[in-house]
Amino acid sequence: MRDFFTRVASGTSQIVGSHWSFLIAIMIVLVWALTGPLFHFSDTWQLIINTGTTIVTFLMVFLIQNTQNRDARAMHLKLDELIAAVKTARNEMIDIEHLSDQELERIAKRYQEMREACEEDVEAIAEDTAREVAEDTAKRVVEDEKTAA
Repeated sequence: MRDFFTRVASGTSQIVGSHWSFLIAIMIVLVWALTGPLFHFSDTWQLIINTGTTIVTFLMVFLIQNTQNRDARAMHLKLDELIAAVKTARNEMIDIEHLSDQELERIAKRYQEMREACEEDVEAIAEDTAREVAEDTAKRVVEDEKTAA
């Protein structure tokens, strides 16, 4: 049953995600709107579009969730493969999506601290570089003045 649902969900998401499906949906709404005067904008006429959109929306929630779950799972597996393949990567990061929120927060805080340390290093390097450029420029100006004299 699971494989059947996966195949149906995958096929349906491909079809529903196409521009043709969007055009068909627009056509349905236009036909419904144009038939309003014919049915005197009755409650039944309104009930038809309300019921149809409610059913489609209800089913699409499950379809979208299934598609997002499969995409997220595939992405995690790809990232796990990259982590495993890179020698300097931390293998404990493989499969971390199953950790508790507190554990994920602890890891996120550690990476935030690492990023802040890198920013400080970058700022120090930028200051050193600016100082070196200024000193080199001053030396060239002095040398140019000596050469001109």
